[in-house]
Amino acid sequence: MPNKTLLIRNAESLVTMDAQRREIRQGGLFVENNRIVAVGPSETLPHSADEVIDLRGHIVIPGLINTHHHMYQSLTRAVPAAQNGELFNWLSNLYPIWARLTPEMIGVSTLTAMAELILSGCTTSSDHLYIYPNGCQLDHSIEAAAQIGMRFHASRGSMSVGQSKGGLPPDAVVEDEAAILRDTQRLIETYHDADRYAMQRVVVAPCSPFSVSRDLMREAAALARHYGVSLHTHLAENVNDIAYSREKFGMTPAEYAQDLGWVGHDVWHAHCVQLDAQGIELFARTGTGVAHCPCSNMRLASGIAPIRKMRDAGVPVGLGVDGSASNDAGHMMSEVRQALLLQRVGFGPDAMTAREALEIATLGGAKVLNRDDIGALAPGMAADFAAFDLRQIGLAGALHDPLAALVFCNLGAVAYSVINGRVVVREGQIATLDLPATIERHNRLAQRLVAG
Repeated sequence: MPNKTLLIRNAESLVTMDAQRREIRQGGLFVENNRIVAVGPSETLPHSADEVIDLRGHIVIPGLINTHHHMYQSLTRAVPAAQNGELFNWLSNLYPIWARLTPEMIGVSTLTAMAELILSGCTTSSDHLYIYPNGCQLDHSIEAAAQIGMRFHASRGSMSVGQSKGGLPPDAVVEDEAAILRDTQRLIETYHDADRYAMQRVVVAPCSPFSVSRDLMREAAALARHYGVSLHTHLAENVNDIAYSREKFGMTPAEYAQDLGWVGHDVWHAHCVQLDAQGIELFARTGTGVAHCPCSNMRLASGIAPIRKMRDAGVPVGLGVDGSASNDAGHMMSEVRQALLLQRVGFGPDAMTAREALEIATLGGAKVLNRDDIGALAPGMAADFAAFDLRQIGLAGALHDPLAALVFCNLGAVAYSVINGRVVVREGQIATLDLPATIERHNRLAQRLVAG
């Protein structure tokens, strides 16, 4: 088949996140199939292509990378009983509702969550699905991702230690550990793509130290490393998390992770709000990644993750929106803004710059997901990028520095999104989904789920 080409030209600013961190005025990109082949000022690029998109008045950035989410939770946003609790209280109120999830609900919530992410500039997302009642499978999420056209790291989560064994989740929503490992192996063998530019990868992801056993954590790590896939879990999210780890295991969460073999460049942990100095040093030394979720951490009053200290020590840090029941949004550019603001609240006005916040959401996310083909606009990288119209009301008066405006100001939806060389959003509209019909169906199912 002949190459299909796409030319992007005349962008007011093209933010590359390349090795030189170039921001190119009147910049553009030339794409063949799913790969960027040229980046630079528009006059230096080819003059024609199968499709040409003129982006004068727009800023183009690498596609944002969401490193932690629970997409099914978009069905349970702002549930009254869970509005005002910290993590363990919040979970206790929502577990019984989530026990009523169906395969249809998993599919439509994934479509809804991905549409929201894509419209906010995100092109790659992980999702941590750890509850499988009523015939639900990770396959239902994977099928939805393929339908909408999002680059996807599907994390096969699990819970195996229920309340009767001293865990937090009700016994009704936990699984047998041998069955968990069998299904995880099936998913890797069926769906995981290790190739460059892969649209679909599978991650091994027991939910948390307070919902699975030590044995499952160890066996999950062995399984992941046998197949060469990444590992993911929640860690050190709040002070109760620390207390649980000390009481049950006699060690801090970071020490527990190290004891289980859950450190290394193929591992990333969500939150790490309460990661201590020794944990930061361990993660930096081993290349263990962190998914920072500022909105969720604020919503659940978990604290302010020491991202400045982590970055200074060399810990790989990416950004995550977390579940839509603890955010309660999935807008990646808003999460970038919140990451900057929260570090400044905690650690001073120079704790994070706009460019560093955007870097965490692009290059940082790529590193956390163990990829070198996304996160920057450069020849040889995947053709994943988003364009925002600089002429919208939320950016009025801020064009002295378009990149900073993107982070500091109140931003709407993308004008264009390209994922793997395919135009997924065109002039603000998702091209791969009937969005109004999806939202209507999603709301109907959400009402049924919560009402019981």
